[in-house]
Amino acid sequence: MRTLRRLLATAFRPLRGRDLALHAAAVTFYAGIAVVPVALLAIWLTGLIAGADRVRRLTGHTIDALPDAIGAPQALAALIDAGLHLTPWLAVASLLPATFYGEGLRRAFVSLREPGESLVGWRGRILWLPLLAAAPALLLSLFLALPVTSGLWVRGGWYSVLGVVLSFLAAWLVLTPVVIWVYRGIAPGRPEWLSTVLVGSFTAANLSGFLHGFVLFCSLPLDLGVPFGGFTEIGGVVAVGLWLYLFHVIILAGYAATRSASTYQRARRTRHLAEQPDPDPVPAV
Repeated sequence: MRTLRRLLATAFRPLRGRDLALHAAAVTFYAGIAVVPVALLAIWLTGLIAGADRVRRLTGHTIDALPDAIGAPQALAALIDAGLHLTPWLAVASLLPATFYGEGLRRAFVSLREPGESLVGWRGRILWLPLLAAAPALLLSLFLALPVTSGLWVRGGWYSVLGVVLSFLAAWLVLTPVVIWVYRGIAPGRPEWLSTVLVGSFTAANLSGFLHGFVLFCSLPLDLGVPFGGFTEIGGVVAVGLWLYLFHVIILAGYAATRSASTYQRARRTRHLAEQPDPDPVPAV
């Protein structure tokens, strides 16, 4: 137990003296602005490449299989329909708020590492663009798995368990390159590739499980408007915001672990080079 505590303390050392909750809340603010435009652009680009009818067909089973206790199927169906009907001008208009996500992540990473970077917002926005460009490939690969996983889910029994496992693996595989780029490309400092891939993949697995937990939350018969005077819509927005906040706590914790692992990897390489024997001196002529 003591060894585990020491390992965790070492992994999350970059967070020492930092207000992780405040940083996660700040990223969640930027995400609140960007998440819908990002989703609309990703769906629009995927529809342009794969076809709108195919996107509707691939996502139809999942929409039907989602729990409807708090209206998740209706919200997802409306989002997909809006994305597929996006016009080029509306896509251009969505691009600016969509890049706020990159700005929020970059600001949080810089603040955790070494505050004071110039043009931090624009750096984050520009470095976020490659993920938007890759969104159709990532989203389409996930859409291709949805009919299988949702079909198993609605069959019930052990088929549902298999559907959840396959859905977890599909989300993990899609999220892994995204998290790796966030830690390696958007974050400052360029951590080592090995550390970034290992910790990024582990973080993506946690995020995949976390997203499936949100689906479970959507199945609970909760009256989200009770704490807000009966305004269910406000309760729904707050619930999504809370889950986004916890989502970013995981991302920032993973970034801290990536930095620690990268620092350890560089120190070990430096020690290895220092232990190498000096080459034989060249005799003077």
